[in-house]
Amino acid sequence: MKLLLSGNEAIARGAWEASCHVAAAYPGTPSTEILENIAFYKEIKAEWAPNEKVAFEAMLGAAIGGARALVAMKHVGLNVAADPLMTSAYVGVNGGLVIISADDPGMHSSQNEQDNRVFAKFAKIPLFEPSDSQEAYEFVKLAFEISEKYDTPVIVRSTTRISHAKGIVDVGERVELPVKEYVKDPQKYTMIPAFARKRHEILEKRLVELKKLSNSIEINRIEPGDTKIGIVTSGISYQYAREVFPDATVLKLGMPFPFPDELFKKFASTVDTIYVVEELEPFLEDHVRILGYSVIGKDKIPITGELNPQIVRKALKGESLEKIPPQKAVKRPPALCPGCPHLGIFFELKKKRINVMGDIGCYTLAVLPPLESIDTTVDMGFSVSSVHGFNLARGEKSAKKSVAVIGDSTFIHSGITGLIDIVYNKGFSTVIILDNHTTAMTGHQPHPATGRTIKGEPTKKIDFVELARAIGVEDIHVVDPHDLKAVRKTLKSALNYPGPSVIITDRPCVLLPDEWKKLQKNPKKVVDPEMCQGDKCGNCFRLGCPAIVWKDGKAFIDPLLCVGCDLCIQTCPFDAIHPEDEYEKGI
Repeated sequence: MKLLLSGNEAIARGAWEASCHVAAAYPGTPSTEILENIAFYKEIKAEWAPNEKVAFEAMLGAAIGGARALVAMKHVGLNVAADPLMTSAYVGVNGGLVIISADDPGMHSSQNEQDNRVFAKFAKIPLFEPSDSQEAYEFVKLAFEISEKYDTPVIVRSTTRISHAKGIVDVGERVELPVKEYVKDPQKYTMIPAFARKRHEILEKRLVELKKLSNSIEINRIEPGDTKIGIVTSGISYQYAREVFPDATVLKLGMPFPFPDELFKKFASTVDTIYVVEELEPFLEDHVRILGYSVIGKDKIPITGELNPQIVRKALKGESLEKIPPQKAVKRPPALCPGCPHLGIFFELKKKRINVMGDIGCYTLAVLPPLESIDTTVDMGFSVSSVHGFNLARGEKSAKKSVAVIGDSTFIHSGITGLIDIVYNKGFSTVIILDNHTTAMTGHQPHPATGRTIKGEPTKKIDFVELARAIGVEDIHVVDPHDLKAVRKTLKSALNYPGPSVIITDRPCVLLPDEWKKLQKNPKKVVDPEMCQGDKCGNCFRLGCPAIVWKDGKAFIDPLLCVGCDLCIQTCPFDAIHPEDEYEKGI
């Protein structure tokens, strides 16, 4: 049977056919759809975890327990899971364990563009790298087999183009395998130093066997062609190299680590000039150079950003395709949605000129005009931990003008421990939890504070007020971020409190179905041009609501974008904005 599948859908299908029993992830672009699609298969127990470390550890536990397990995350998520990753190579598996790392060259939705192939070498575990949806499907199935045969976790590295591009995939059916028996074996699974030293020796011996495998496995192959040019490549870069050099001899590496030294030497003996085509780090190139070969690679091909055929062609051939005339398209910078619950809080934070330690989520866009509120963003949970350090450095007066902002899902992911740190060490920082009842940025996935599982089943719901109280926070506020007067009052109170404070802004994301239906009942807002002071004021524009635009020197609210919230009315000092029904009646 043939299906049109994205790389993420293909990974999910491959896992199902390989008799994967359990799967876990934390949502993160470009990996999110893997678990969302796995959740459709009733035979697989699928879970959103609070963060990637928890997801990894749960799936390693499942693999030790004899199940075939898959854990998926974006590239920076593997940083969070790096602690169990490194030791999992020592421990090995019982049932197969497949780790999906979805990298993001070009940083389409990420704070960095690290190359996680390096993690495979660092942890000394095998790496598979598909070049299209068909291979994504096949490599996951193969990864489970290799994992069990060699007693090792396996990383399957995808990238944004593989994750989201669709292709025809020739699929099969699930082959049901039982969960393996678990045999108590502390010397294998308990990494105290005495046992870990022995496991390290086993790891090194396993790596030698995996090296032999990489030289013979069918997904590493030489594709014969013109011997003047030989290309070493893997992943999506294979597609670009093939398009630019259709007649070249190619060493295609579906399993680039351990690097197949003998296969490469055989390839190199048949070609005159060797090009290495890969995105980001010179991962393959470094292996080739260690073997003593001269190659053309990162000296010509960019080390930053995504590749494409035109970049490869220009770098290695000095040619460019005929340029397409530039189109006069209107620039559309990213913005928060009309009626977004985050608009009001950042509007007020900017007005008060408060230092804002930011975090990962939709609200990170508040760094851009016109909100321009956020000072810093580094990683998940950084805001809470860093505001404590910032205020330690600058003193208690700084705390009156500094806050951390963090989303509800991100707070659960990595913010709780930072808040514990503030309380335990007698800090005096204010933490604002932006609770929009979902993991909005990655497509509205549920999390432990939503009361729903990935399969839509009801479950226990974390109460942020009770959680903060249990940690030891005494000054706790809950406020509707669409009530600007209440927001101002709450900020003043929390910032003046001598100890740790928590503010919870409680309003659902406007794109959640129930909230969207409710907002549609609200009348649209209309600007009275007679009352509007236009560019003399501009207060409503500072909200950053995309529905508010300039028209004939006045503010104008686009009825197609307006969701009927009252934020703009609250910002207007001239009473120029009204509900549509009242305006039409002349009220």
